[in-house]
Amino acid sequence: MTKEKKLDQTGGKMQVEAIRRGTVIDHIPPGQGLKIVNRLQLLDNRVRLTVGFNLSSKAQSYKDIIKVDDWLFSETEANELALFAPDSTVNIIDDYKVVSKFKMSTPEELKGVFPCPNSNCISHSEPVDSRFYVKQRGDGLQLKCHYCEKLFNKELFTEAH
Repeated sequence: MTKEKKLDQTGGKMQVEAIRRGTVIDHIPPGQGLKIVNRLQLLDNRVRLTVGFNLSSKAQSYKDIIKVDDWLFSETEANELALFAPDSTVNIIDDYKVVSKFKMSTPEELKGVFPCPNSNCISHSEPVDSRFYVKQRGDGLQLKCHYCEKLFNKELFTEAH
């Protein structure tokens, strides 16, 4: 993992260097940044990555931020991360400028993203991608497996990764 930081001589603040081309995920709730990094498995892919934890934020008290060089996230890729940070903003950067910006939104369906927690589910023994339908239940999200039809709380997926 590469972190590029410069010490600002005037205020003593740590500044994170701008990226030329890539993706910035901003306004991540504190504590969720590492989970997103682990989910993306960026560290194993030798991707150049900058991560900030518990940074000051005007919109929220604190936030995490992830900058990924040379990887332009699609909305589909970003939305797969919405379980971790549903109100985060994804900025696509090219030539040091934001060329596209969108909010993550929880998808209606997730395919091949998480394994089914039910060890008896057919998705473990057959050559099929896992598939879940995302359902809003009260003030939380639940995922329903397409194959075994069992319902699971979102935290079962987001806390394990």
